[in-house]
Amino acid sequence: MRVWALPLALLALASCVTYSVARRQHQHVDVTPMRLGAFDPVALAKRLRSMQAGWPRSRNFDCAKLKCVALTFDDGPGEHTPRLLDLLRDRDVRATFFVVGQMVAADKGGRTVRRIVDEGHEIGNHSWSHPPLTALPLHRMKQELRHTEEIVRRLTGVRMQVMRPPYGATDARVAAETRREGLAQILWNLDTLDWRDRVTEIVAKRAGHAKPGSIVLMHDIHRTTVDAVPKVLDTLTKRGFTFVTVSELYGRAPSPGKMYTER
Repeated sequence: MRVWALPLALLALASCVTYSVARRQHQHVDVTPMRLGAFDPVALAKRLRSMQAGWPRSRNFDCAKLKCVALTFDDGPGEHTPRLLDLLRDRDVRATFFVVGQMVAADKGGRTVRRIVDEGHEIGNHSWSHPPLTALPLHRMKQELRHTEEIVRRLTGVRMQVMRPPYGATDARVAAETRREGLAQILWNLDTLDWRDRVTEIVAKRAGHAKPGSIVLMHDIHRTTVDAVPKVLDTLTKRGFTFVTVSELYGRAPSPGKMYTER
């Protein structure tokens, strides 16, 4: 994984932008880059040094032989994400987080997104304001991807290698642009529909139907989803699953522009 030059990485973004669910509908949203601010450069320098050997840290699982499953969480970071990270840390589970740029900007100086990286999870690009990329002109699509790439890189030192198109909306134009940006398109083969059915038991039951090689779609912005995670982990652990990040599922960084739904 490439790590950008230290002087650039020591820049940070500060913002008080808030994210509205209404903006996730097909409305125009301002994607002006956030203003630069200051934060602890010593902490970031230490984090960058720890990543020189590559990020995310691979645990070298052979998912061709193991029953692997990739849990993925969209639309954060949000108010429930720290509790989710606590649950995953306590069980030594890694996941993949597809973050929305506006949510990152609203996250108290990037505390949660840095924690995602520091604790070994994979982080992916989920656009700046969550529009359907297929409905945008090319320059807006570029802005949506690049502004989120920029804020995550400046806060964490990481350049993302995976993305998830909002609503799963993709086409040849999106594939071409993600290829230019060095991002693989990660979709899913198991949708918990947790955005629609915000009932913990229902979400846990659906996620528990994963099969080897599944990519499971959930959203860490919903309390009911985070509440379901312990049951999901218990159920899949009893079924003999190993929890991996998306890149670990494939044993390598997925190819830019290519679309993936399962192993």
